[in-house]
Formats: sequence, structure tokens, C-alpha cells
Amino acid sequence: MAEQYDQDDRKLIPKAPEIRPRDELDAAGKSLSEALRFSFIVLKVIMIALVIFFLASGLRTVGSDEQALVLRFGKIRGIGENRVLGPGLKLLFPYPIHEIVKIPTAKKQTLPVNSFWYAQKNLDVLPKGPKSRERVPETLKPAEDGYCITRGEQPSRIVPGAAGSDYNIVHSNWQLTYNVDDPERFFKNVYVEDVKPGQTYADVMEKSLTPLLKPIIEHSVVTAMVNYTIDDVIQSPGRISKHVERLVRRKLDKIETGIKVISVQLTDRTWPRKVDDAFQASIKARQTSQRSISEAKGYAENALNEAGGPIAEQLLEALKGQNPGEQETELLWAQLAGQAQVKIAQARAYRTKIVETARANAEYLKQLLPEYRKSPELVIQKICEEAIEDVLNNAEEKMIIQPTEGTKGAQIRVRLNRDPTIKSKSEQEKQEEK
Repeated sequence: MAEQYDQDDRKLIPKAPEIRPRDELDAAGKSLSEALRFSFIVLKVIMIALVIFFLASGLRTVGSDEQALVLRFGKIRGIGENRVLGPGLKLLFPYPIHEIVKIPTAKKQTLPVNSFWYAQKNLDVLPKGPKSRERVPETLKPAEDGYCITRGEQPSRIVPGAAGSDYNIVHSNWQLTYNVDDPERFFKNVYVEDVKPGQTYADVMEKSLTPLLKPIIEHSVVTAMVNYTIDDVIQSPGRISKHVERLVRRKLDKIETGIKVISVQLTDRTWPRKVDDAFQASIKARQTSQRSISEAKGYAENALNEAGGPIAEQLLEALKGQNPGEQETELLWAQLAGQAQVKIAQARAYRTKIVETARANAEYLKQLLPEYRKSPELVIQKICEEAIEDVLNNAEEKMIIQPTEGTKGAQIRVRLNRDPTIKSKSEQEKQEEK
């Protein structure tokens, strides 16, 4: 029993701590400090890497065809020219401090507008063979077909100077070419949908601009087309395109969109299909008329040039005037060329010849006057003989007619020619006419 009690007492008495050697305590502390020091080094490296990665995430590249705006907490950063960044590598603070918006400014965008074209089915859009014919509707369907209204051909009788009321219908297709000229105005005044992950600003820009630009073009086309006839639309599409382009540019500048209109083109136009045959006949008649007018003008110019040279038309206008100046007219006459100059030279030569001949005859008669006074009959006889001799020498054909006595009045004609091979003038003229 005593031994059992002693054993129980020993269990109740706490044991004293074991005393370890000092070397064992130093080794454990060193191991723990090494572990903590290594952990702190790894944590510092991770923190530095995170800081570098955070700062590197602010590097942005602006393409060669882009310009960029930097937003600092949602507002554009910078003053003046510094608000818009050009192409290159840019270092910014990461989001949400800085946010960059890259806008394509050099890239040209195109927007086709088919609102004024007639309704087409899938089969109508496909290319047709040489023998295929598009089905022409009986009437125009305003709810389905697009069209424009042009002014009438004749002026209005009610309002002087106004366009006629005989309006025409024309179908047309248009295409707008544009780019962003002012990125800041574009960003402030034009709504663009939010860019989703995996998209760029350029991806959503075109989709957002279509609802803005299409109504502007449509309104401009309607406004411009009523100032032209259907012939102007068919024959002079470039002039109408310039008119629509001015209207579109004016509207976009008024609302400060920052969009630059490069061109507006009338890509296709046609009259209503129901009256195609009538328009084809009208165009053919107009072409024939224009060709005849051109031929007539060309003939008139050639005739004037052949008749009087380049100055002929100016001389003709001067002669048609009410009070043509003598000096100016004489100067124009002196500059004439061609057949007119030949005729004038011939007329002057003939005038000189007549004057000289008259002067010579007067001198001759003046010399004969003393002889005439002495014996007039002899002088007159001599003059008649010389005249007969001169006439007979210059005549190509000579006939001597001797009348006979009797009731029938028969005549004897003797034909005397200097040379039988010489043809008469009448025969030469007949051959030239043939």
C-alpha cells in the first residue's frame, strides 16, 4: 500500500522542464530568421514586379493613322495642342487614373446611301444575262420604292422665275466618303457606343455614325434635287454631287461634329422603269438634235474660216451692229483672209483695170478730137473697124450670117473658128457641171 501511495504522489507532482543545450536554441532561431528573411525578399520582389507591371500597363501605342485623347478621371487632359496625341508610344498612368481614346483620323470611311433607289429583290440584285429582262412593275410603290423629286422643265406661269410644277421622279444611289478631322470635337459632340472587350474605337465608330450621317445626306439630297431637272440629273451628275456635298458639309460643321467630308458621289441614277421606252426615245432624239446642231456649228465655222479666216465672225458681228465704226470696220476688212481676201483683191484689180482703161480711152479720144473735127465720118468709121477687129480677134466662135431674099427668111451661116480643137465656153461649162 505504501508503495502504491508513493507512486500516486509522484504522478501528482509536475515534472521540471528539461534544460536543452544553448547550441540547440541558437540553431532553431537562425533557421527561423533565415526563413523570415527569405520570405521578405520574395515579398519585395513580388511587390516590385507588381509595381512594374502596374506602371507598364500604362504604355499605349498610337497607330500611324490615329490620333488619341487622354482622359484623366473622365476629362480630357492637356491644354491646346497637347490635348491631342500623335502616333507613337505613350506612357500614361493606368486605368482608372488615365484612359486613352484612339480615333482613326487618316482612314477614309465610306457610307453608301440607297434610300432613293427602287425596291429590289434578291434576284434583281444578281447580275443578269444578255437575254434576261427585269420585270417592270405596273406602278410606282411609294411605300417600297425610294425616289427623288426634280423640278419641271418649263418655268412656272403663276410665279415668274420659279420652277415649273411639272415635277419628275428619279431614282438615285449615293456614297459619302469622310474621315475625322477634329478628334476633340468628334469625341465631345458625337455619340459612340461603349467599346466592349476585344473591340477598338474604330470598330464601333462606323456603326454609331450611320444613324447620324444617313439622315443628313438624305435631307441634303432632297433639298438639292428639287433645284434641277431630270435632264440635269442624267447629264450633269457632277454638278449635283457638288451641291449635295456643300449642304452636307454645312450641316456637319454647324453641329461641330469634327467630321470632314471628302466627297459625295452620285454613283447611279435612272428614271422610273415604267417610262423607260419614252426616255430612251427622248434621249435618242436629243442626241440626234445635239449632233445636228454640232454639225451645223462646225459647218458655219468652216464656212466663215474659208470665207474670211478667223476674223470673219468678228467682222460679221460688227456689220450686224447698229452703228459700226468705220475705223474698226476698215481694220477688220484689212485682216480678212481666205476667199474674201481673194475676192477683194480681184475686185480691186478689176477696179484698177476699169479705171486705167477708161483713162486710156479718154486719152485716145482726146488725141482723136482734132482729127474728128476735121473729118468726123472717117474717124467714126476707123473706130468701128478697130472695134470689130478687136471683137473678132477675141471671139472663140465666129459666124457670118447672110440673109436671103424671100418670104421664108432663110439665112446662110458660115462658122469660122481660129482652131477647130478649141471648145466653146458653153461646152466647157457643161463638162464641168457633169
